[in-house]
Amino acid sequence: MSESKPKKSLGQHWLHDESALLAMVEAADVKPGDIVLEIGPGLGTLTKELCKVATKVVAVEFDELLATELPFRVPAENLEVIQADILDFDFTQLPRGYKVVANIPYYLTSNLIRRMCESPNPFSLAALLVQKEVAERVTAQPGSRAYGYLSVEAQLYADVRMLFGVRPSAFRPPPKVDSALIGFALHSRAAELGLDAPGEFLQFVRLCFQHKRKTIRNNLAGAYGADRIAAWPEASQRAEQLSMLQFATMYRRLVG
Repeated sequence: MSESKPKKSLGQHWLHDESALLAMVEAADVKPGDIVLEIGPGLGTLTKELCKVATKVVAVEFDELLATELPFRVPAENLEVIQADILDFDFTQLPRGYKVVANIPYYLTSNLIRRMCESPNPFSLAALLVQKEVAERVTAQPGSRAYGYLSVEAQLYADVRMLFGVRPSAFRPPPKVDSALIGFALHSRAAELGLDAPGEFLQFVRLCFQHKRKTIRNNLAGAYGADRIAAWPEASQRAEQLSMLQFATMYRRLVG
């Protein structure tokens, strides 16, 4: 079967480096008995490695031609191919405790992480290969220039860590930027932070980061009143300086 040409509009850069492929499987701790969701399998190079280990691989591919060709590229009995947009995919159809392994295009990353983490049936472990800049944002800590809303959101739902970098030469065609693999282990902090409505809390955090160069007082004054916010010890700080615990403390003041 001839190799399909990547579509720039879909951000298709296919990983072909064998050591990186095997490292992704290992990072998600894929083993017999596991159900693995692969997002954007493309030519199936990662799919082949997953099917060697997992009990079942559910591969969701947006590109209709690639979805049609994948069972021929990877003729494995434990492979199920679904042609769909992953942002419309119903994660509840998967069994509890499934794992996710994926090479994610840049334009999809933040929305996908949000959908995966906020699903009523979230993953247990995930290994996502993303643009390095995005990986830095997801794993950033307070005080870092990369720290922002995406950092808080991802870390509210999971333990996240950057595992290793991947050079452009590991892909076909090579992207113009470096990539990095992020590991996610599901661990919701909502209960320990006293958050009954994590979604509403994250809306509040988004407001705090609305203008990164402005203080908490200036970002929240329009929604909650300047006088109310001015008395807070965090009022003169910027959102990028605050920990998740501090965000939770401020939020509880408002809803308490």
